[in-house]
Amino acid sequence: METKPLKLLVAGSSNTDMVIRTGRLPRPGETVSGGTFFMNPGGKGANQAVAIARLGGQVVFICKTGNDLFGQQAQRLFRDEGIDTSPIFTDEHHPSGVALIMVDGQAENCIAVAGGANSHLTPADMASVADVIREADIVLMQLEIPMETVELVAGIAFRAGRKVILNPAPAQALSPKLLHQLYLITPNETEAELISGVKITGMASAEEAARAIAARGVPHVVVTLGAKGALICSDGRLELVPAVKVKAVDTTAAGDIFNGALAVALAEYRTLREAVVFASKAAALSVTRVGAQASAPRRHEVDLFH
Repeated sequence: METKPLKLLVAGSSNTDMVIRTGRLPRPGETVSGGTFFMNPGGKGANQAVAIARLGGQVVFICKTGNDLFGQQAQRLFRDEGIDTSPIFTDEHHPSGVALIMVDGQAENCIAVAGGANSHLTPADMASVADVIREADIVLMQLEIPMETVELVAGIAFRAGRKVILNPAPAQALSPKLLHQLYLITPNETEAELISGVKITGMASAEEAARAIAARGVPHVVVTLGAKGALICSDGRLELVPAVKVKAVDTTAAGDIFNGALAVALAEYRTLREAVVFASKAAALSVTRVGAQASAPRRHEVDLFH
């Protein structure tokens, strides 16, 4: 008998990304001319929800958008992707989130975010949809919404026996209580340094950082190391999954695609290593394309990618 995939829920941010591609990133006070401009839907939560939907996952998304053109357009796009948007909140007093992104010729980027309605997604909002959170099997979050909101959702899911995955970006300090409620955490090097207190200078220190995070009560740790791959620390064992080599065009949402794909694979009962391999393929495909949600691959693309 075929096993039904687990239900996924993403709680997080929704932004509109305004992107300029230019030869190089400007220094402070400098103007760089000759760029091209485009606008894309983004936000870490939204990127991860879209990635899940495109990879065939059943996903509910909780976010808050402004009652403006950006928010209305975002919600319409989510529905078009097949995402359950029933618990999305509309803020009558604050605008939708916006991110200003610059991408250089080497696909490196710098990003400034105005959180808008994302910053007003409150614990009270989440308490009002607690039943929706409990109905999910796996809950995926990031840190572009208030920390107290993240902590409330983690607590609701943890007490209901659900698996909580945290992508701790942007980097922030995490409370011991939150760490103990997580099933899996997926920091990059910067975030892993902040959480563990270990300066990462190579693979040995990355392993030390992963072990230090696990010692704080997180059963499974995946430290993403960019071109070097992803380091798994699970049940006291360490394993490096090499990155898939591609020519990068835009790395803007690579981490979000990785996390969304990881959640999909775990929802299909794959092992953590198998899930990381799947996620690495999805992320590699995403960096060969421009944009955030626009770069999220479809399931058949990942399945056929070697």
